[in-house]
Amino acid sequence: MQLSTRALRLGTPKQQAIFAMLTVQPGRLVTVDDLVDELWADRPPRSAIANVRTYAANLRRAFEASPAGRGVIERQRNGYRLVVDPDRVDVFRFEVERNAGREAVSAGDLDGARQLLERAVARWRGPMLAGIPLGPVLTSRTVAAEEERLLTVELLADVQLRSARDDLAIPLLRDVVARHPLRESAYLLLMRALFERGDNAEALATYDEIRTRLVTELGVGPGNNLQDLRRSIVASVSHAGGVGPRRSVAVTAGVQGGATPGETGRTGPVDHLPRAVTDFVGREEVVSRLLAETRRVEERVPAVHIIDGMAGSGKTTLAVHVARRLSDRYPDAALFLDLGGHGEKRQMEPASALVILLRQLGVPAERVPVELDARVELWRHELARRRSVVVLDNAASSEQVMPLLPAEPSAVVLVTSRRRLSHPEVGPSRTLPLLSPQESVDLLGLSVGRDRVEAEPEAAFEVVRRCGHLPLAIRLAGARLAHRRGWRLADLVEQMTGDPLVLHHLAREESTVTGAFAASYEPLPDSTKRVFRFLGLYPGNRFSPPAVAALTGLTLSEAHTTLDDLVDRNLVEDLESDRYRLHDLMRQYSLELCSHDDPAKDRHLGLARLFDFTLGAVLKVADLLEPGVIRSQVPHDPSRQLELVEALGEPTVDWLEAERTDLVTMVTSAHESGFNEHCWQLARALWRFCYIRGYFEDIILTHRVGLEAAEATKNSDSLALMNNYLASAYVRTGDMRAALDHLTRSVDLSRDSRDVLNAARYRANLAAVYWWSGHLSESVKLGSECLRDHKSYGNAGGSILLPNLGLALTALGRYEEALRMHRLHLWWARTNSDHFHTLNALSHIGAVRVRMGDLPQAIRILLASLALRERTGHRYAEAEARNDLGIAYRGLGRLVEAQQEHETARKLSIGSGERHVEAAALNELGRTLLAQGRGVEAAEMHEEALRLATRIAHPYEQGRALAGLAEHSAGVDPAKARRYWERALAIFRRMGVPERFDAERRLAGLAGVEADDHTRASDAARR
Repeated sequence: MQLSTRALRLGTPKQQAIFAMLTVQPGRLVTVDDLVDELWADRPPRSAIANVRTYAANLRRAFEASPAGRGVIERQRNGYRLVVDPDRVDVFRFEVERNAGREAVSAGDLDGARQLLERAVARWRGPMLAGIPLGPVLTSRTVAAEEERLLTVELLADVQLRSARDDLAIPLLRDVVARHPLRESAYLLLMRALFERGDNAEALATYDEIRTRLVTELGVGPGNNLQDLRRSIVASVSHAGGVGPRRSVAVTAGVQGGATPGETGRTGPVDHLPRAVTDFVGREEVVSRLLAETRRVEERVPAVHIIDGMAGSGKTTLAVHVARRLSDRYPDAALFLDLGGHGEKRQMEPASALVILLRQLGVPAERVPVELDARVELWRHELARRRSVVVLDNAASSEQVMPLLPAEPSAVVLVTSRRRLSHPEVGPSRTLPLLSPQESVDLLGLSVGRDRVEAEPEAAFEVVRRCGHLPLAIRLAGARLAHRRGWRLADLVEQMTGDPLVLHHLAREESTVTGAFAASYEPLPDSTKRVFRFLGLYPGNRFSPPAVAALTGLTLSEAHTTLDDLVDRNLVEDLESDRYRLHDLMRQYSLELCSHDDPAKDRHLGLARLFDFTLGAVLKVADLLEPGVIRSQVPHDPSRQLELVEALGEPTVDWLEAERTDLVTMVTSAHESGFNEHCWQLARALWRFCYIRGYFEDIILTHRVGLEAAEATKNSDSLALMNNYLASAYVRTGDMRAALDHLTRSVDLSRDSRDVLNAARYRANLAAVYWWSGHLSESVKLGSECLRDHKSYGNAGGSILLPNLGLALTALGRYEEALRMHRLHLWWARTNSDHFHTLNALSHIGAVRVRMGDLPQAIRILLASLALRERTGHRYAEAEARNDLGIAYRGLGRLVEAQQEHETARKLSIGSGERHVEAAALNELGRTLLAQGRGVEAAEMHEEALRLATRIAHPYEQGRALAGLAEHSAGVDPAKARRYWERALAIFRRMGVPERFDAERRLAGLAGVEADDHTRASDAARR
């Protein structure tokens, strides 16, 4: 459309699409809803209407800036109108000239027709709406316009032939057949033109060319018109001895309309389905559902099933399998057509698809109409006369499929696509899931032999796991093994394990997983391709739109739109809660593309933005868990990626829980990618969450990596931090030697540091390690020294010094002093509104009350602590609280409840890896079982506790386990009981704990029993 001599910039592709919608409907109101449906056919974003109005406003401003464009785009209440004469739009001027040319042909005015048709054809200077993203309306409009252009070119060629201008007709027709190699009407005209020029050999060669294409690609022969023309040419050549004069051949060129629908030229059943695969396995639920849905609707409407899924998921195999299962109910015709929606082939237009389908049914080529609507009518008429099953494979869009659907309930259609298709008339598509692990192994067994799979079941499951349970990948891996009988499955697993790019092992001749993925990737717009490539860099399994926006530098809205597009094309999987993921093999493909296509500096910048975003998001939650403390230890500019962080909503611990696995991976990835500052800072930011939830193994993993990253920065303060918080996890998992080593290093590193608070914190934590290691006097001494120096700790002293010192005093039996420390801790926690320290202090107070014998009060306090844990989600030390609660129940004779609490404590401690707590739970469970009269079971618990406590060097629980075994042995084998007591007493004396007094009393009692036994033995001897 031309408005002035000055070019106007129409802005983004979506703005261009809106202008195209207005241009193809000049003078008509185009509603906002119509524009939304065109721009986002399947899943419009929440901001769709606002975006449309913004795009339209931008267009109006662009036109208003030109005097000739003022008032061209008119806004109305619910839409927009292009105020322009249709004659100023090229496609409409084309239609006027084409129609006038047809009328001139009918009137016999060949010169006038030629001039009109030449002008019409000359208006096409390239594909209609090239470079504009096409929705359903624009796709339909361009398809129809392209078909009209081809018909006009053919009509012009026919006029030129009638005017004896074959020199002009032949170039036109050669261009058409080159671009549309299955268009029989164009080949018919080209053969006629060559024959009339006297080039008989070339005319016959042209016939051979179209015949070969039709047989190879469609499985059908040329139509009657082409065959008749060939016979005429052959007869003419034979009559003239091989050289014939120019002559006119009276054969219909098929350019002025189609024949009236009637009977076909072929009778009997037809079957154009591909050969069924011999290794179809599983999918019982999907197949049953498709068959059941067909039976449910087939008497009322045509059954249409749309199956989508990622490349290589087995969509075509499934569709053909179901079509075969339906063949007894639909016996007249079984048709198959690859629509070329994804791959190297050009996407097939509905008009061309209808020609192929009609020819598969046996309709002669000369009876296939030229007009699209007439072809649709004939197709539906023919299907109504048969019970047919049709597989439309590899569809690109709903618009491509809709003209191919039947109107009567005599046919069932199975559509496959790599995109999610949806149309009101047929409903949404169903995504084909990956195979289950067992189905995957069964498929592998069909390729390599069940005996080989049964001989190495673990290796078989590992092969299919590394294939991502993707059928194509499994078949290719199976083919690789099938041709190498000397290989074991374990050999392939070893190769796939050693090569980070498993895709290299999944190829056979022309078939590769990479090639299948490429067919989905290549048609993407460049901007979407870039996002897909960058997703391979994401160090985790699940990503959110804000994270993708950070990684790629897009706005949040752009990230949403791009992810939706990738989901629709089954390149990305849509999970719950606005999360997405890549299939494992797709991730490798994406990463390989990114490494090859994107400069290292771009990849580095993307990861920098992602780690900034992630750290900012985690710190928002860490601020709630450690207000004031975390920001003093992790310097991070909160303005970096602020908008995207805020898009996540209010920070919650539940968000960290949901993202935990990926966040741990993020720490490792940051170090591997050279982002050492981000690495240790992210590890530290996650610490409190992992600590209160009992994820001590995660702390060990992240802080080991964080320690390496801190060493790379050569910053002593960050090194000290990592050593300190790594030690906390070693304490909880019972590795006191490692904890002592790391804390000692923290103290040494901070000796000359200006960070007085952290230096003091490390010393206080060292006191806690002394306590866990059984050096109680040293713990109390160091803790008391730290308490006297409390000013160094500031307000944080209450959370650092008091609980550690209180625990050591409790272990030594100094209960009143311990109570004072824990009450002060509780006061500090309540003053600072700190739930974690509140529940922790309550647990410690309850534990002291248990040991003091105040059992009812202890139970109330411990239950309050557990209730607060339940309400806040803080699970730290829950196992210890429940174990103490069990001791209190046992003291009151409530043995069943006591046993339940000890067993729960044991289960929780195993889950969190707290081996010292597990040992304590085993010992208390043993005591409770002994109180129930179950001595043998009690001894088993104490023996297990002794083994565990010895392995982790936990002297206190070693001593208690020995004491429990001594009690069990007392009435059975006093000598054995004495040996147990002696070993326990040695540990208790060394630690200085009150249990030593009970051990001494029990030993004295055993000595008296042995003395009495000795006296009775002497008396008996004398008698």
